[in-house]
Amino acid sequence: MKINITACQFKVKKISTFLEFQNQVEDLISQVPEDSDYIVFPELLTIGLTAAFGANDASAVTKIAEYANQYKDLFRTLSKKRKQVIIAGSHLERRENEFFNIAYIFDKDGTCAEHKKTHIFPAEANWQISEGNHLEVYNVGPVKIGIVICYEAEIPEVSRILAVKGADIIFCPSYTFTEAGFWRVRHCAHARAIENQVFFVHCPTVGVAGLPLPSGYGRASILSPCDKSWPANGIVAEARTDGQTVITGTVDMEELYQNRKSGAATTFSDRNRRKALYDKYKPYQG
Repeated sequence: MKINITACQFKVKKISTFLEFQNQVEDLISQVPEDSDYIVFPELLTIGLTAAFGANDASAVTKIAEYANQYKDLFRTLSKKRKQVIIAGSHLERRENEFFNIAYIFDKDGTCAEHKKTHIFPAEANWQISEGNHLEVYNVGPVKIGIVICYEAEIPEVSRILAVKGADIIFCPSYTFTEAGFWRVRHCAHARAIENQVFFVHCPTVGVAGLPLPSGYGRASILSPCDKSWPANGIVAEARTDGQTVITGTVDMEELYQNRKSGAATTFSDRNRRKALYDKYKPYQG
């Protein structure tokens, strides 16, 4: 089974109305092939709307939570209209007295599931964001998928749990403020693809909008385990650095499943084969 994946690399801008944001999203998604099975947008997709409040410091970032319903209505409409699964990046949302960084997955019928970011990046903690406490896989689209939001890619346990729970593709909406930050996530993303024998899709927010908005650096990519079924460097598709753009790649699930059985490196199963060895040492001891 072949799966078409599109990553929408989004350029952050200071915008004063939700309509401006909607126009930017619609322009970008109009470039997505109609046969893509999954479309993914980056982390903190709506952050440019901070400017709508005349804010001049980062403490105002959580005000974008006020746009939660409009954000969800927009992507619900797009997923139904296009009849495609959309991982709509992430958005800050208020739940009772807490704010969470939440990624939404919209199915073709407009229904949605959500993932709250479980590991907040140290700089992100300045925004008073709370951490989620659940890791799930989602039966949305042709295969089981998982979501890790940016810094979660740097925590190996997160992707391992998703892979063991059945995720074949892990989507990573991301927003890295520096080149070093981008490479941390990108290198970890590819490590997660190799060690878990999954496809990993890294999709960043980019651009220099000016304070209070942080700059975004990165380039989107669709990554595979580095083995004979794919390019030697494991890159299925890759965007240019920093521009607003769309990339699409095709992955073959049967090749992935076969790779887990007979690839040059069978890391998915070999990580379990020596469990008795690991159990002798911290942190694996009960």
